[in-house]
Amino acid sequence: MVETVRRTGRDETEEERADRMWGELIQEIRVAQTGVQILFGFLLTVVFTPKYAHLAHTDQVIYIVTVVLGSCATGALIGPVSLHRLVSGRRIKPQAVRIASRLTFVGLVLLLTTMTAALLLILRVATHDDWVPWLVTGVVAWYLVCWFGVPIWTRLRHTTR
Repeated sequence: MVETVRRTGRDETEEERADRMWGELIQEIRVAQTGVQILFGFLLTVVFTPKYAHLAHTDQVIYIVTVVLGSCATGALIGPVSLHRLVSGRRIKPQAVRIASRLTFVGLVLLLTTMTAALLLILRVATHDDWVPWLVTGVVAWYLVCWFGVPIWTRLRHTTR
């Protein structure tokens, strides 16, 4: 009788695992960076349009907060690249991967808040309706489900530790 052995993990050293995780992290950052850079670039142009001067004070404050959040998100998502460049060759890749992963998570949270604020501003300016906060809340709930709910559920359901 032949017994089949089910593999439960990868046969890799800590350094090999760090190399693999770094590559995966960089791919994830590329996706998020593209989104935040496009959004941030768009936001930077708004202040130079004629309509900006006619925005209500509240909308101008929302705009400024959105630009600052977008700038912070950009910094957090580019941070891992700088981290890698500055510590490369120092034999601390596992630690660098952990720090870069945390920076990326912070960047995603900042991207979520930037997108929320941008959506709020755009819908306030476009519609002036009282239902805008409810719509934005619904979209944010969707982001939370897609970005955090499904991954956490998957992690809890399909991992043992």
